[in-house]
Amino acid sequence: MNVTIGNDSGLIKLAQAIRYQVFTLEQRIPTELDLDGLDEESIHALVTEQGEPIATARLTVKEDGSSIMARVAVMEAYRGGGVASKVIQALVVHAQNIGVESIEIHAHAYLGSYYERLGFDFIKKVEIVGEHQLIEMRHQIVRT
Repeated sequence: MNVTIGNDSGLIKLAQAIRYQVFTLEQRIPTELDLDGLDEESIHALVTEQGEPIATARLTVKEDGSSIMARVAVMEAYRGGGVASKVIQALVVHAQNIGVESIEIHAHAYLGSYYERLGFDFIKKVEIVGEHQLIEMRHQIVRT
C-alpha cells in the first residue's frame, strides 16, 4: 500500500472517482454536495494498492492554523483492513509537519468511537447529509 499526498489535478481526479463510487453510488449523497469547489485548494491523500486507487481523504487548511479533514472514502473491497486509518493518520502527520494546530471533521455519527481512537474528540451533532447524521469532531495537534 502506498500513500501519496498532494494536490495536483491527476491526484484530485483519482480522489474524486473514489468519492463518486463511495458517496454518490453507494451512499446516495448527491454529487453536487461532494463537489463543493474546495478540491483545488485542499491537500489530498490517496492510497493505492498495486497502482489502483483504493482510498482518499482531503485536508483544507485555514489561515488561522486550523483545518478541516473531509471526504474520507475507502473502496468497498478494502474496508475493514485499516486503510481508512492509514489515510487519516497520513493526513494528521502531514498537518503536523506543516504547522496545522487542529483538525476538524464532520463524520458519520456511527463512526464517532472510531475517530476517538484516532485522537478526535466529539464536539456536537451537526447537519444531516442525505440520510446520514454527521457529528463534529476535533483533533488538537500536539507539538513535540
